[in-house]
Order: sequence, then structure tokens, then C-alpha cells
Amino acid sequence: MTENVVCTGAVNAVKEVWEERIKKHNEDVKREKEFQHKLVRIWEDRVSLTKLREKVTREDGRVILKIEKEEWKTLPSSLLKLNQLQEWQLHRTGLLKIPEFIGRFQNLIVLDLSRNTISEIPRGIGLLTRLQELILSYNKIKTVPKELGNCASLEKLELAVNRDISDLPPELSKLLRLTHLDLSMNHFTTIPLAVLNMPALEWLDMGSNSLRQLPDSLERMKSLHTLWLQRNEITCLPETIRNMKNLGTLVLSNNKLQDIPDCMEEMPNLRFVNFRDNPLRLEVTLPPSDNSEGEEEQELFGLQFMRAYIQESRRTGMPFYTTQQTMLLTTEPSLQPPRFDS
Repeated sequence: MTENVVCTGAVNAVKEVWEERIKKHNEDVKREKEFQHKLVRIWEDRVSLTKLREKVTREDGRVILKIEKEEWKTLPSSLLKLNQLQEWQLHRTGLLKIPEFIGRFQNLIVLDLSRNTISEIPRGIGLLTRLQELILSYNKIKTVPKELGNCASLEKLELAVNRDISDLPPELSKLLRLTHLDLSMNHFTTIPLAVLNMPALEWLDMGSNSLRQLPDSLERMKSLHTLWLQRNEITCLPETIRNMKNLGTLVLSNNKLQDIPDCMEEMPNLRFVNFRDNPLRLEVTLPPSDNSEGEEEQELFGLQFMRAYIQESRRTGMPFYTTQQTMLLTTEPSLQPPRFDS
């Protein structure tokens, strides 16, 4: 009996020793794997950093990271060693996200990440107080963080062709220097309040959205000189549009306008309008022009049509916005003005 007890105790002791050795061995193997992985990451970061450094150029006194049509789905943390960068230009790289550490690039003036697959703008973007241009068109962004309103130096913001953006946070009205805003080809049903309250805004594109009407408060945009609203569902224009004294270009093609308000004659700086492809109620045909001075003169065709339409509506005494009857515009197509990204 005693011998059995002693034997069992010895076996248990040996078992515990081996279990401890196995446990220690497994921990050593785990630590070794982690160390190897760490070495691999360090090596990969060094390789990536070397590749990134090869993409750094200097143009017009700026330090620029420029990558085009190369696969960079993520950006390594080693990029932080290039914090002197003033501009990023990464196009068609398949980039999935803007790195969370973006806010540490305090020297950034231009951030151009268009034509990628970015789905989110990190809140750290608001730390870029020197940023002047943010270009994120042709991505998959759905929402815009309120922190973007802290980018006090921002002058140009492009979010075109993200498809699903439907609103902007009111905090973006703090962008006191923003002059250029492109929100085309998204899912806006109205002009956001933040946009109406941007005091310096001069150029706005909200074409190819789902706008149905324009607010009376449109007149708040006192500095606006170019407004693109093509390919929406706008049915009428507010009378307050007459107060937009600086507006020079207004594109309203491919909407659902039935009339042109006569108050538009009171807009002194209006130089180009386009009412093509709207179900306007009056048929107005302009006489052939004898002028053959080229495109610049032809661009006035839309303005001439607008004036002729207003005169015809006064002559016929047809009231505005009182009937659903529609008649197609049967005049020659006018040219649209050239678009500039700057």
C-alpha cells in the first residue's frame, strides 16, 4: 500500500515537471514567433519607407509624396518619418483608409487622395490647421466628420462622386476661407445649411444630386459667383435669387423647371445661364445669330434665351408656377462654360 502511494506521488511530480517544461517551451515558441513577426514588420516598414522615399519629389518649393496607379491599400506607420511632407498625391492606389495618424502631419497643405476606395474620413483630420486643399473625390465616403470644421486654412474641398454623402455637419460653416466646394454626384436632397453659411464660398457644384427645390436662404451666399446645379430635380427658383448680386454663372440644365422668374433680369453680373433640357411651359425660338466670333460669344446664348423667355411670359401674361402643363424647350442647345478645377 505504501509503495503504491509513493509510486503515484513520484509519477505526479514527474508529470508536473513535464507540464511545466511544456508550458515554458510553448511560451518560448510564442515569444519567438512574436519576435519573428516583429522583425518582419520592422523589415517591411523599412522596405515600405524606402519605397515611399523614392516617391517624394520637390515642386514649387513643396515636398510632395506622389503615387499613381500602384497598390497601397494601407499606409505604414513608418510614413511618420516623412512628417516634413507638405502635399500628398495618391491616385488609383486602392487606398482603403486615411491613416489615423494623419493629424501628425502638421505641415500638410494639400491632401489629394482622389480615385481610391476610402470609406471614412478620420476625426484626426481636424488637426490639420494648415491644410488648404482636401480632395477626396471618387471614393466611397458616406459621412463627413464635424472635426473637418477645425481646418481653419481650408480653401478648397472636393467630395464629388462619392455617391452616398447626403448631408454635411453644421460645424463646416466655420470654414471661413473656403472658396471652392464640389459636392457633385452624391445624394443630397437639399443644400446643407453649412454650405449656405460659408461666408467666402465663390464656387459651388451640386450637380447630379437629388435636389428638388432651392431654399429662400440661397441669397446668404453673397460671395458666390459660380453655381452648378445640373442634373437635379429642381422645379422652381426662389425669388430671392435676385439678391445674389455676384453670381455670374448659373447652370440649371436637366432639371424640372417649368418657368424662369422675371426677377432674374435684376442680376447685374449674370453672364452665363443654361436652361437646356427643362420642361419649360413656353416655346421660345431665338433668331439665328449673325455673330461668328466663336465660343465666348456663343456662351451668351443661354442668357439671351432667358431674357427672351421672360419677355414672352410677360407678353402672354402667363402666371408663374400655376399649372402642371409642360412644353419642351425647342431652341438650339447652348454651350456650357468650361470647368476649371482651380
